[in-house]
Amino acid sequence: MTSRPEHLPERLALISDVQAAEFLSSGLLEGSDDVPSIALNKVADPLTDDDGRLELRRVRDLIDDALNKFRAERPTAADAWLAPRLHETLRLTRREAAEKGLWTYLALGVAPDYVVWRHLPEPKADGSRVRVARDKFVGPHYKQSFARLWWAAELFRDGSDYRPVVVACGNQDMLNSALRLDVIDHRPTAQALVRLLERGTVRTGREVNALTPAVNAAAATLMYDVVAPDVEPDGEALRDWIAGAASALPSPRNVLPEGPEEERVPDDVVQGLVTHFEELFAEVPVRGRTYE
Repeated sequence: MTSRPEHLPERLALISDVQAAEFLSSGLLEGSDDVPSIALNKVADPLTDDDGRLELRRVRDLIDDALNKFRAERPTAADAWLAPRLHETLRLTRREAAEKGLWTYLALGVAPDYVVWRHLPEPKADGSRVRVARDKFVGPHYKQSFARLWWAAELFRDGSDYRPVVVACGNQDMLNSALRLDVIDHRPTAQALVRLLERGTVRTGREVNALTPAVNAAAATLMYDVVAPDVEPDGEALRDWIAGAASALPSPRNVLPEGPEEERVPDDVVQGLVTHFEELFAEVPVRGRTYE
């Protein structure tokens, strides 16, 4: 199995898709080869800014703890634990998180062993080879191994509260479907979807995959930001949270961390959307559901 890189620099870096292609060997994707970390770091673009958020060790230590904690469990169980802690450790702005090269470097230069462990499919009964999908290393934000977790934490957190993130990431269908939706950037919509999971209104993959596109399609005519207005974003709270990264302790392992002290989504607004989504879900076709 792919192992932890032996040679890790002090700072995070960026690597382009073109540069990454050289290291995405069949052996790596099959979990039998390591990434030649010295060669990779020669072509990577190091982030030299004196910023505590860019210390590689903090991220690698977190990933080591995730591997130790979930090694004996199903790899999918790690998502709900790692997503909020990765988000709190990196403390990125959305503009910074849109830098694809950072996530590619995290996957190839910092933790290829985690990507292989988390995403390598179960062996086939006929003994044929299985591989990690390339997009877990270099894919879009809703597929790439670490980008998907960061964005899930960013979009599903309720101000400083990461509990909704745990619920959303605990359902693989919600995690995989919701990040593709344009409407998920609307905070009340994200919180309403979490409440439907908590209530058990939607449970199975079929139900989630029927609801989420219906919610997205309905947004074109209903205009959720008008009927379910959110509070204005608090840029100062985010800046203060980011500024505190250099002096922050490592993200707590046994309790949830806290995000920026932004105002929570208004509860009455969320409840109004929950009611609407319940009505919407009652009308959408779900394969295998019995209708009276």
